Amino acid sequence: MYFLGLGLLLLAGKYFEISPVVNWSWLWVLSPFGAAVLWWWWADWSGYTINAQNKKMEIRKQERINKNKEALGMPISSRNGRKKTSKR
Repeated sequence: MYFLGLGLLLLAGKYFEISPVVNWSWLWVLSPFGAAVLWWWWADWSGYTINAQNKKMEIRKQERINKNKEALGMPISSRNGRKKTSKR
């Protein structure tokens, strides 16, 4: 996403003829878009996107379960099913 933002800034700089960018080659101005495409390809190919999404969903799921258990007055258990105990 950072590559896309950088590409849009450089493209706007070239279009509106902002000082240093106007003198740059189009190759340099458009290169962040190519880097964004490569990043997205790698993230999908390696499973990075799916893993990050699954991690977020698991956290949200556990928070929702804990919130519902607190509302019912039940003790919140850890992920392995055992009750949390305080260490003394």
